[in-house]
Parts: sequence; C-alpha cells; structure tokens
Amino acid sequence: MGWFGVEIQADAQFERVPGAGGLLQPGRVSSDCERWKGGGWGCGIGRPPAHRTMPAVLVQELQKTNTKNQLVDVELVLPRITDWPTAVTKSVKLQHGSSILEYQVITGLVDVAAPSSSSDEKRIAPSSSSDEKRIRVVSIVARKLPRVLTLKKRGMTKLELLTTINYSEPIGRDKYGAYKEQTEQGAIDAMNKALQAAEHGEHNAYYAFKRDHVRVWNSLWETGFHISTSMAENVLNGNDINATMYAVISQSRAFEFEESSTAQRKADIARALTYAEGCYDSYHTLQAENLWKKMSSLEELNGVVGSWMLTLEKQGCHNLLKAGASGIVQAMVLSFGGFRFSNQHLELNIHPKYLHRDYDFRRLNYGNMTHVNVSIVVRDDNKAVLSVALDRSDRNYYACDAGCLDTPVQLSQVKTLFPVKLTEPLTSILYITSDKRHMEDLRHAIHVKEVVEAPAHEHHLIALHRHGHSLGGLPTLFWVSICVIIVVFHVFLCKLIVKEYCEPPDKMRYRYSKP
Repeated sequence: MGWFGVEIQADAQFERVPGAGGLLQPGRVSSDCERWKGGGWGCGIGRPPAHRTMPAVLVQELQKTNTKNQLVDVELVLPRITDWPTAVTKSVKLQHGSSILEYQVITGLVDVAAPSSSSDEKRIAPSSSSDEKRIRVVSIVARKLPRVLTLKKRGMTKLELLTTINYSEPIGRDKYGAYKEQTEQGAIDAMNKALQAAEHGEHNAYYAFKRDHVRVWNSLWETGFHISTSMAENVLNGNDINATMYAVISQSRAFEFEESSTAQRKADIARALTYAEGCYDSYHTLQAENLWKKMSSLEELNGVVGSWMLTLEKQGCHNLLKAGASGIVQAMVLSFGGFRFSNQHLELNIHPKYLHRDYDFRRLNYGNMTHVNVSIVVRDDNKAVLSVALDRSDRNYYACDAGCLDTPVQLSQVKTLFPVKLTEPLTSILYITSDKRHMEDLRHAIHVKEVVEAPAHEHHLIALHRHGHSLGGLPTLFWVSICVIIVVFHVFLCKLIVKEYCEPPDKMRYRYSKP
C-alpha cells in the first residue's frame, strides 16, 4: 500500500506504477499440488498480504506439505527484487527471536514521472516543470533465502517472510547521496519493528501480528453493500462487486489504524469522514461498465482502480478519499445507490426502474456518531419497497419518500418501510436528515407535478434475474418429470407401432379371429 511493491509472480521484480495509489495485487490465497518422483504428493499454500497497521511491511506465508516418508528438496524460484538498473545490494544481520538471520538491503532510485491530474501523487508532490528530472530513493529489505528448501518428511514446512519498502519524497538527482543512507535506515528500522511484532514465543506475538491485520480489514468491511444474486447472463453480481471493492481498497492505506499515525492525523481522518457534502454527485455506478472490467492482470487491475479513484474524486467525494481506505469504502457504497449528501440531508437518487433486485446498504456514515442502513426489497407483487433503520445515532433522524409530501417519519433501530414513488419531474426517492424543520421545508422546495407509486416490474424481468429465464420459477423436478413422461410416452408409442407392423400376419389373424 504505497507507491512501490513486489508483484506476486514467479518471475516478479521490483516495479512502480505511475499515477496509482499502490501496485500490489489484492492479497490472495493460492494453492498448488504436484506429484513427485518416487511417489508422494506435495502441496503449497501462499498468502501474500501487505500489513494494514505497518504499511511498509509485506508479509508472505509459504506452506509446503510433504506426504513422503523421507526428506524432499524443493527448488525455490526467488523474486528478482534486485533486477533494476540502479539497485545496489548489501547484507545485514537482524535478530528474529532467538535467531540471527541474514537480510539483503537493496537501494536505488527511480524516476518520478509527471503525475496525472487524478493521482494522489499530485497532491503529495505538486507538478512542476522539473518533475521529470526528479527521483525517489527506494530501499527494500528482504530475507536471504536458499535456492533449495528441505521439507521434513510427512509434515508441513512453513516459511514466514517479511519484506519492507521505504522511499523518499521526490528529490533532485544531486541529492541522492544525502537521502540514500536515511532511506536505507528507515527500511531497516521498519524490518526490525516488524520482526519484533512477528516474533514467535510464549506470548504468541506472531498471531497477534496477523490478528491486527485481520482486525483492520474487518473494520473496513463494516460498511458494505449486498445485492441479490442474478441468474441472468452478463450481469453484475456480489462476487464481482466484492472483488472490485477489495482491489480499490487494497491500493489505499488505512491511516487511522497505522501505528505511526499521530492523534492529530487520526482526528483529521475522522473529520474527513464526517464531511461528505456533495458525495456522490452523479448517477449510480452499478450501470457504469467501465468500472467493472476484468482484473486478470496487474495492468487491468490498476486501470480499474484508477477509473474508480478518478470517478469518485470528480463526483464530489474528494474529502472522503483523503481519509484513505475507510473513506473510499464509504464513497463506493454511496455511489452504488446514487446516495448524495446535499445541504443538510442524505438523498437516494436512483430511478425506480433499476430497483428490480434486492439491495442492502450497510452502515452509511452520517456525521460522527450515526450509521444508517437502507434496504430495497422486491416483494411478491414485483414492487420495490424501501426500509430504513439506524445502526446507532447521536440524535433524532427523520426520513420521507419521494416528494416529501407526507409527514416526516422518525427513524429508529427498527426498520421503517417507505413505498418507492415516481415523480414528474424525476426526483430522489428517499430523504434522510436530523433537522425535522429542514425536511418539512423540502416539501415546498421540491417542485413536482405528480407523485405516484412506482409501477410493478414486469414478470419476465424478475424471473430472468431469479431463475435465468423468463418462464418463471417452476422447480427443476417439475421439468424433469415432464421430460420423463414425454420420453415414456414415445417409447410406448414406438413399441405399439413396432408390434403392429412387425409381427407375422398369421399371428395377427389368429389373435383377432373368432373362436
């Protein structure tokens, strides 16, 4: 999570992605098994996340299982982190628990390209005519590994590998020597701190080290979105949305959870999360195909992340983006439904015709102490209905449906139902605010000619999403039974025809002759 990283590939090397908040692929679990000569199987599992509370630390766990009753040597393919033009390598010995291990320190420089208008780098280092001549000093600390790993017999061999990356701000080339030692020492200090936190011992520090990482991710996912699964072809489903959110969030730091963040920095982040005025100022993003492209390669992943960051920034969510990963989660969930904070209220601006699937918007942050849950459910009559509840609140909150013609309804932790209405001209379908007087005034500020309940969705559209076809939801057993009956009928009919035309004539005469 930063400007630099090591790609998780067999032939990976140090890389930099211009204009991106980071370049690591989302942490994932990979597993492979192979049969060895002489019998026996070996399986390996790798988990390569970037640690959330220590942003300079990359963690990789390798597990190899040997099913043979003898020792097995496995050749390792090591990442080519030294394979860049200006890299200079030296060795240092660092203490890991009771052991002294050898680590390599790779330091060099990379050119700073002119940042794009949408990149975070522009906010860090303003563009100037000399940007193309500026550099960053980069230092990487990684453990030295043997090229051959011996696996113990009938057991699991586990490696826990830490890598740290430290880099300078953009500087002139003439200052490289002055910043080199400082950057190197920063990477070494980060490694020492990580090794101490990840130490195996009686206090299980390593498991606490991993648990801190998981805890941050669980906190980030408290705000979220759910959509009912569709059986139709080429539609967006929950797994696509989760994968995209994970990719975008993984490219940003969670500043408020980092150990190095000061109290002032955390207060600034909390303030940014509460000031979401103008976000999200456009139509909902679930229909934007450019934001949901495949991410089968590193280039495609960074392209999707860049599109999301640009979209959120230009549609009024720039303050939330300053808060890092927590703000990005909020901004993305707001954009899914076309939610917008506008002049003392939160409004849901999505056309009723798109509400043919169930949606759940979880823990929308409204101010400092209030979380709002909004659900959209398609009933049996194919009409959508809204439900709103407060997860927690610091004051009274009120809501009204499209047009705000009805009396404002006070919200609570119990779900409050609202019909989905269609107005002429088209306006938002839901308004939420803590100012009851403001909501009463909205009735006179929203000028509509007509307000009617949104019509029911067509049956074939609902059936297409729920069952993959427009014929409805008849059970599979029914169709199997129909097919069996048809097949049996035709078999019986064929048997009658064969008997009628293939039996000898004399037998036929005997059968039908009178006694």
